[in-house]
Amino acid sequence: MSLARLIPLFGLTLLTACAQQSAHNVIVEEQSDCPMQLHTGQNLTLTLPSNPTTGYRWAIQDSAGGVLRSLSPEVYKSADSGQLLGSGGQSTWRFQAFAAGSGRLRLTYQQPWEPEAEPAQVFDCAITVK
Repeated sequence: MSLARLIPLFGLTLLTACAQQSAHNVIVEEQSDCPMQLHTGQNLTLTLPSNPTTGYRWAIQDSAGGVLRSLSPEVYKSADSGQLLGSGGQSTWRFQAFAAGSGRLRLTYQQPWEPEAEPAQVFDCAITVK
């Protein structure tokens, strides 16, 4: 087969792979993105606004452990690359759907030294894996 015929074929294959990859990853940034339906093997990236300089942190209360597996610990990124002291940013977690079933991904935003206090925010997402 000539090189002129292989280039379009390779391009089509690459586009197909990219389309499948984006469908393989699911991004959740708001409570309104829930409930969430995933397929076994899909990756879920959860990104929530956060500002640890206030003393508040997101804590995972329920990780939907029967259906989701953690791929990484929380990663915090400042919105301004650390230039402005006290500014907020985003906390991100990555999970993979590994088994069929259902569970809840539940996080609370509170100060760790006051566990009995009402959380300032709650993220609660029903997860179903098929």
